[in-house]
Amino acid sequence: MSNISRKIPGYQLQYALMDKLLAAMLDQQELPSLLVAGAGGGQEIVTLGTGHPDWSFCGLDTSAGMLEAAGQRIAAAGLADRVQLHHADLCSWSSGGQYDAATCMLVLHFVQGRENKLALLQAIAARLKPGAPLLISAINGDPASQAWELQMAGWKLHMLGSGVELSDWEQFAASFGQTSHPLPAAEMELLLEQAGFTHITGFFGSFLINGWLAVRQPEQQDG
Repeated sequence: MSNISRKIPGYQLQYALMDKLLAAMLDQQELPSLLVAGAGGGQEIVTLGTGHPDWSFCGLDTSAGMLEAAGQRIAAAGLADRVQLHHADLCSWSSGGQYDAATCMLVLHFVQGRENKLALLQAIAARLKPGAPLLISAINGDPASQAWELQMAGWKLHMLGSGVELSDWEQFAASFGQTSHPLPAAEMELLLEQAGFTHITGFFGSFLINGWLAVRQPEQQDG
């Protein structure tokens, strides 16, 4: 994880803030259960599980290799008995119940197409209890805009100054439109609303990365 920490200024802070926001909303609940969408690597589960011994986790990822890496980190941290990992796409996953909270950190920009992004957010919302929080972050912006170019220029200087190889930066920059598909931050907030979330507030920002806290809307009462 040291390489991604060099690439993203405030990487550890992002997860520390996630932890504190979830703790503020969940620590009065008994044995909360959390859904982790895109659990590959295990950063969220290790961060939250280490600090909250009563929390349990269900993590999904479409990458078997990333999920295996997550399982190794989780086992090394002594958290395996509180974690279930599934190699699955959340949009078509038929198992699971309703969860007290969810995370989707640095995942959504890898999902191609607005409708597919919305479908993933809707799948998360469908598995959350009314009033449950979602902590989500992603790379956002319009790659055709001058604002994007300015942010990328600054990000390049940061990465190279942090010891990231130029070839790694070039691979990262070339990924947009290929394996990474960002949307402007305002469009992301609109997608969250359309997926059934409210009280959408930012909690993290670093170059083109934004993080939000959102709350699953309560069920509508007829009449």
